[in-house]
Amino acid sequence: MFPLGDASRQTRHFPIVTLVIIGLNAIMFMVELSGGGLFVNRWSVVPADITAGRDWLTLLTAMFMHAGWMHIIGNMVFFWAFGPEIEDVMGPLRYAAFYLLGGLVASAAQIIIQPYSTVPNLGASGAIAAVMGAFLITYPRDRIRTVLLFGWFVRVAFVPAIVLVGLWFLTQLFSELGAVAQVQSGGVAYMAHIGGFAFGALTARLFESRERRAEQGLEP
Repeated sequence: MFPLGDASRQTRHFPIVTLVIIGLNAIMFMVELSGGGLFVNRWSVVPADITAGRDWLTLLTAMFMHAGWMHIIGNMVFFWAFGPEIEDVMGPLRYAAFYLLGGLVASAAQIIIQPYSTVPNLGASGAIAAVMGAFLITYPRDRIRTVLLFGWFVRVAFVPAIVLVGLWFLTQLFSELGAVAQVQSGGVAYMAHIGGFAFGALTARLFESRERRAEQGLEP
């Protein structure tokens, strides 16, 4: 499944933060390709290092890194399909803070489960999971224009957000293309995505702007 965007509404404001985040992910991925394994190991999160009180900056850098082409493409496709709507209802500054905190919560979930692991963690899916959780709370009834692939059969359908987000979440938990699944065990990847998604679902309303909610005709 490849979501193309929300068919139920149009954003009222230009999604500048969403585009900047996508750009930063693309730039970081290009740097990864040129820097190789040494760069990835240096700037990924290693839980044991964080527990020991060092390399805290990797909590930020790791959420803009990816394990491969399919990883970054899949993440950015979903992020572009859902991010602009959440930015639209939060406003750029609140949305940027929300995204970064979602990524940090996801990393914290991993570290709590395996605080002494020396396996590098990287990926934007924790922060994107937060965006998906927020979308589920804010726009559960919206229909998402989605490309469905069944072998050679291709169809564009309008899938309810609650169904698509649920399937995305399950895919992130079990797919090898998930943000941490490439470099971590399934249990840690599971907790990373649970943490990000739960953060988004539980805090979305706290970050949303009352004025923007009213502008969109959403309930107070």
